[in-house]
Amino acid sequence: MTSPTADEPRPPAAPHGTPDDPRLAVRGEAHLEVDPEIARIGIVVTARGRDRRSTLDDLTHRNTTALDLVKSYGEAVEHIETGAFSITPELTGHGRGERVRSYHGRVHITAELTDFTALGELTTRLADLDLTRVDGPWWTLRPDSPAHRQARRQAVHDAVQRAREYAEALGTTLAALVELADLGAEGPQPFPAAQTGRMRSMAYAATAEDTAAAPLDLEPQRQHVYAQVNARFTMVPPRL
Repeated sequence: MTSPTADEPRPPAAPHGTPDDPRLAVRGEAHLEVDPEIARIGIVVTARGRDRRSTLDDLTHRNTTALDLVKSYGEAVEHIETGAFSITPELTGHGRGERVRSYHGRVHITAELTDFTALGELTTRLADLDLTRVDGPWWTLRPDSPAHRQARRQAVHDAVQRAREYAEALGTTLAALVELADLGAEGPQPFPAAQTGRMRSMAYAATAEDTAAAPLDLEPQRQHVYAQVNARFTMVPPRL
């Protein structure tokens, strides 16, 4: 039997190795618990009235007030955006015809903060506005957070350490890395969901006699970062 020439394709390597070229497959894992980097809150501003125009005017005024309050915190607020807006007529439940009893207006606002010291004060002041609801906070990390990179590095180190321990159990050593892949790169795999924290929703209509509420004491919830990799190595043939 002759060996293939330079122009002839070489036969593919055995996927599971051979006695002369044994292979070892392991999974490396990492789990970090880190402080959050961003707190996200949802703000819902509402208005209700018998007249469409007056309802819209009230909604516009309350939306502007809420936005101005959020923006007044400057660099503590990293991102703010307006989502859905709606103004809906409510029909009477009795009688014939389409008679409008009242109008309901609503605006959704989302704000992201990086200064958690200002977070408690801002959420309290927002909840103190007329017909304004606050949801959150939802704690999270940035997509490019160093924590993700650290977790991936630890997962690779874990894979190498596991492979070395298996090889040592056979009285041999690793020879080379054959493949390294993210879990899921070779097919759908379950992945642990990131845990988020949620504050109870608040709805409050202030009156002239109300005094300023004390700022909420909000404790950031630690974030869980996971990384998993599959690794395949070749080993020096052990003497069994």
